[in-house]
Amino acid sequence: MVAAAVLDWFILIGSYGWFYNQQFGYTPLPGPSMWFLAASWQLISYVCGRYAPLAQPKLRRHWPKQFLLTVLTLALVLSVYVLLTWIDHSLQQTGRNPGFLLPSLLLTAVLSLLGQWILQFAFVKSEPTKARWLVVATDEQLLRLQNLLLPHQRGRKLQLSLFAHSADILPKDLSGVLVWDPNQLDRPQQQVLGQLEEQGLAVLPLPLWCEATLQRFPPELLTTGDLLWLGFQGNHSGIQSRIKRLGDVALALFLLVITLPLTLTAALLIWLEDRHSVFYSQERSGLGGEPFLIWKLRSMRVDAEKAGPQWVRQQDQRITRIGALLRRTRLDELPQLWAVVAGDMSLIGPRPERPHFEEELEQRIPYYRLRYSIRPGLSGWAQVNYPYGASLVDAANKLSYDLYYMRNFSIWLDLLVMIKTVRLVFNAGGAVPSK
Repeated sequence: MVAAAVLDWFILIGSYGWFYNQQFGYTPLPGPSMWFLAASWQLISYVCGRYAPLAQPKLRRHWPKQFLLTVLTLALVLSVYVLLTWIDHSLQQTGRNPGFLLPSLLLTAVLSLLGQWILQFAFVKSEPTKARWLVVATDEQLLRLQNLLLPHQRGRKLQLSLFAHSADILPKDLSGVLVWDPNQLDRPQQQVLGQLEEQGLAVLPLPLWCEATLQRFPPELLTTGDLLWLGFQGNHSGIQSRIKRLGDVALALFLLVITLPLTLTAALLIWLEDRHSVFYSQERSGLGGEPFLIWKLRSMRVDAEKAGPQWVRQQDQRITRIGALLRRTRLDELPQLWAVVAGDMSLIGPRPERPHFEEELEQRIPYYRLRYSIRPGLSGWAQVNYPYGASLVDAANKLSYDLYYMRNFSIWLDLLVMIKTVRLVFNAGGAVPSK
């Protein structure tokens, strides 16, 4: 909730200033330490999931979890205590001890928790709100759209119904009009839709509606003509791409160094469990469909694929006890950072698939090969928006998110995916099949 994040900001700034005044006798002007502390609180709160919206039936059950998340956020923010003393040069130069930070953070935690509960009661909905769209299409096309999209909705619900082609009878809470195929509109339809646009109502062709409303492009709804003007391959060779590559290498090397103790500990636990190999490799498809090897910490039995490659299933018996922990925390993925350094992968991009599965995926999913036009990634838009995939339907849905990422690639989108990935890993989500 945006309101909760804004409230936290004012609470922390206010408590910081009040306790500072109590210790030093005056209220400080906003400085680096104040802004850094407020930003740290908000970022860690988001990563911990404190700002996630709730439906009314879940509100009562959520209170204990919200309390624990607030305590965890407080503990993590307190970990920057020493860093703040280094950043705030004025405190160092005067020899003052910033002891006011501890009580100010404690007060922030208490007021933030109370504020979140009040906001939840004030703004939470008994049911998720619905986005109502009228669809200019045939009955068959509308049914196809509903069957394809409605079972896989995440977040805000969609309500789709046929457009009666009259601007006089429209629902008051209408979000807009979706046009299946603008080329099939007759002149009266064009005039009515033109009037609606002049009145400020959104009128979108199917691909742009998917982009704006779903933030993905279901491949089953795209045509060859759509590919020509949407430009999914985009500009992946410009300055942003070069900045991305430099950032990939620098951040991958940094992560390899700071996670080395975790990697070594995980490797020891794997070896102690069954005394077999710690690492294993798999062939994956990369840029241009070229095969390359990725390395992982082994999370399955050594004979897991004696019957041939197969997708992971829910409660898969091939996964070892240590492997289940590694998969849930994503620690088994850490060796893939070497593939990022080598240039076979990026930190953000479509997840690389195994060639054994791609033979079927290319035949049954339209435009699947488009994903080969950019480097595969350690995480991606699909991974932070869709649960773990282990089926043909999951592969098609994940491709729809990959296509959105390819069309909208930017450094800012990569940063957003990174933040969402940290939150996903922190909450141990999306690591196992949902069904």
